[in-house]
Amino acid sequence: MQKDKTMSLQEWLPFNAILEKGIIKLKSEEYIKLMKIIPINYNLKSDMEKEGILNSYKTFLKTCNFDIQILIQSNKEDLSKHISKIKESVKQENRLNLLKISEKYIEFINKLNNEKKSSSKNFYIIIKGAKSTEELSIGELNEKFFKIKECLSRCGNTVVEISDKEELKKILFTFFNSRKNFLA
Repeated sequence: MQKDKTMSLQEWLPFNAILEKGIIKLKSEEYIKLMKIIPINYNLKSDMEKEGILNSYKTFLKTCNFDIQILIQSNKEDLSKHISKIKESVKQENRLNLLKISEKYIEFINKLNNEKKSSSKNFYIIIKGAKSTEELSIGELNEKFFKIKECLSRCGNTVVEISDKEELKKILFTFFNSRKNFLA
């Protein structure tokens, strides 16, 4: 009978190192880059603006002749601070009608939050460099990053380079933690 080997977290995760500017070295000796996208609110645009955005997006898809992965993280909002502020404001006012309105509002907020309708979304794009030396791979990833940034900026989106290692670790932790909770 063969025993299953339990892997440590470090063995299981596919990374060797987290470098600067959102670049991650994988165990396969390949490099990937993670960037954050701050999208526009398409629904608030006029029909002419929407047409321009779609044309810019088509250009983005044609221009980026390399693989990309889009990662969307939904995070349930922690509204406890907001609710505490409401309760504190009501205490200071000490008016009965305001108390009733605020209780209904807090009930509404909690209901929305419990139904997972109050969540924020973070959008990321992951690109992969060709298997090469670290210097060449990083150069290639940075070129791809600037191409994506230029194209998505034309659509009205903002592309943010993740330059802080701690921020990158937090993003990865949130991704793997949410996957763990999803699978449980």
